[in-house]
Amino acid sequence: MEIEARSHKIIVDEPLTAGGTDEGMNPVEIMLGSLGACQAITTAIFAKMYGIKIDGIRVEVEGDKDSDGISGADPNVRPGFQNIRFHYYVKSNMPEERIRQLLSIAERKCPVGDSINHGVPFDEPALTMVE
Repeated sequence: MEIEARSHKIIVDEPLTAGGTDEGMNPVEIMLGSLGACQAITTAIFAKMYGIKIDGIRVEVEGDKDSDGISGADPNVRPGFQNIRFHYYVKSNMPEERIRQLLSIAERKCPVGDSINHGVPFDEPALTMVE
């Protein structure tokens, strides 16, 4: 699959073991990557707003999924992630407490994190049949 937004494209695929061609990240990997990128960008934006000097930031995001959810083997298991964890690597000479406060603000203001954490209702999908 190819995702296109503005003038940018991303190839989305599944690993060979899942029947894909492994030409790109799978959708849940992209979701976690988007979440980490949003957290890092939001942190940088608020650091600038509050005059907190950040020399570098990297965010690692991982999540726990139970394959019984997507396969339907256990109807009580969600098909999505059961838990998501972050690990921030921040280079700064600011006090750690100030950086923790900054990360707390960024976590609350990140649009991707907010959408995942609080859910977003889906409109009924539109369908157009093509030949």
